[in-house]
Amino acid sequence: MAKDKVILAYSGGLDTTVIIPWLKENYDYDVIAVCIDVGQGDDWEAIKSRALKTGAAACYVVDARKEYIEEYIWTALKANAVYEDEYLLGTSTARPLIGKILVEYARQEKAVAICHGATGKGNDQVRFELAIKAFAPDLKVIAAWRDDKWNMDSREAEIKYLEDRGLEVPMKKDQSYSRDENIWHLSHEGLELEKTENEPNYKHMLKNTVVPEEAPADGEYVTIEWEKGIPVSLNGKKMNGLELMEELNKIGGRNGVGLVDICENRCVGMKSRGVYETPGGAILYFAHRMMDHICLDRDTYHYKQQVSLRLAELIYDGKVFTTLYDSLMAFVDKTQETVTGWTKVKLVKGQIRAAGSSSKYSLYNESIASFTTGDLYNHKDAQGFITLFGLPLKVRAMMEQATGTGQAVLNSDKLKSRPTE
Repeated sequence: MAKDKVILAYSGGLDTTVIIPWLKENYDYDVIAVCIDVGQGDDWEAIKSRALKTGAAACYVVDARKEYIEEYIWTALKANAVYEDEYLLGTSTARPLIGKILVEYARQEKAVAICHGATGKGNDQVRFELAIKAFAPDLKVIAAWRDDKWNMDSREAEIKYLEDRGLEVPMKKDQSYSRDENIWHLSHEGLELEKTENEPNYKHMLKNTVVPEEAPADGEYVTIEWEKGIPVSLNGKKMNGLELMEELNKIGGRNGVGLVDICENRCVGMKSRGVYETPGGAILYFAHRMMDHICLDRDTYHYKQQVSLRLAELIYDGKVFTTLYDSLMAFVDKTQETVTGWTKVKLVKGQIRAAGSSSKYSLYNESIASFTTGDLYNHKDAQGFITLFGLPLKVRAMMEQATGTGQAVLNSDKLKSRPTE
């Protein structure tokens, strides 16, 4: 009789490698390992071979980089979604896609369960499982680190588990940071970052970005063309999303841009400190805001700022496959219909500076905005506007003077005595 199948989110690292024999021993499942490439730069052939040698019945590798960029990164970019002022949602944007692909394989393989190796302290367990619940509430979810049958509590215990069974142990690395990498960013946690008093050891830590102080003094200009809020060209060359991200990461990395050190609020309730390298993403966010600034009217831009904040929270929490997320993104997509044109920035030692922008849909009108009086604007028109705009203030002040209370009364304590010499 054929065994039931479980889909395992497999990275090739120690945790998920241990999970393969653990699942077979504790659940008697056939393990289908699924590797999802969102730009980690891993040796997928070697990882697939490791999964099969460790006991997986099958291992599939999915190149999801294009899908990740076009359907998850670009949506966050169009929304200007930033979590807690600084985090550009590198890990957050990838996890829902990974969860969705796991469900797709579960359906194809007629599996009864999905397993992941996220710990019980982090955000990823939430993001994976919300995606699974959204598409397959009938599937069993096995979170190894939360499972009563899991009795390994350290890296050493996991290594012994594999060695006791004569299985290959993934390459042992020196003690280092806990990292997550994809085409959008690289995150670092652990070591000196676990004490907020410590400055990050950037020279030891950074892999994709130079320390800003060591970046070229002359800097570098970058020009990006946009179509409906999506970048389509870099420095005059049309590129697909993957090509553009790869090139922008190189450019941003060598100029030291996109570094963030933040102590953020995890959705599970604790604070966690991390350093993020997002060189290409930081350039895109800055340049995209420049386009929004010239293409969106005041009311739309200000309301979009509120929507951006809520969307960032939804993405961070893994609530991407929800009605609220779809509804807010429909608003964002409407705002981006005229966000077409080009922006130019200069990168200098970790900083990004605006260096020009243009759009045929630009709402900036030089004839109106110029200090030189033009035909389209009459300074005297402002008098009536200010009269009406300030009417509530005037009415309140008149009431205060009539009743002898409030800030508008004579000798008000809100008004200070100023020197006359």
